[in-house]
Amino acid sequence: MNSYTGPLPRHRYIWIDTTFTHREPAGFIPAVWFALASWPGRAWGCTVVLECGACYRNLPPHALAFRPDPEPVWTINAAQKWDCYGWQWSANEYPYLTGQRVIAKHQDPDNPLGGLEQPGDYLFSVAPANDGFSAEPGQNKEFTFIALDNGRLTIQPTDYVLFNDLSFTKPEWPRGLKRQTEIHSAEDDFDF
Repeated sequence: MNSYTGPLPRHRYIWIDTTFTHREPAGFIPAVWFALASWPGRAWGCTVVLECGACYRNLPPHALAFRPDPEPVWTINAAQKWDCYGWQWSANEYPYLTGQRVIAKHQDPDNPLGGLEQPGDYLFSVAPANDGFSAEPGQNKEFTFIALDNGRLTIQPTDYVLFNDLSFTKPEWPRGLKRQTEIHSAEDDFDF
């Protein structure tokens, strides 16, 4: 369990938009992404090391890319659906999901009222903990971090992501699923 800041399940070689890091921006430069920070009411903060050796903290997710020529217009709303809930979280790269292709829904940068579906690759998941939202069954969500085919990062709750396991799934947005509303306890029925 991490409190405020902690490591990713594994570091990633990425590119960052220098409009977020340099006084005189120069496009995208290589970096290594190795940590994540969470503040309630803010976007995830990404910590990277630059080629010059400098460590740069709290880059917003729309500053990251997975190639030097990503989708040029990328907003915070396309990069992340919800702000962070609290300070505590746990990052996991689930072995079953590692290497899985996904379809992610995210906000269209050109149309704030419309959503887009884009394919990408599962990176890892982050489960918030010890906050009011995560304690409520209907609000408890994990964030899925995805490298989209357009070269950008998107972070979406599980209900905005479909996984494509070629040996099992047939990706299609489900209908009729219900949100969890109950808290289950093995000791609820004991009378003393």
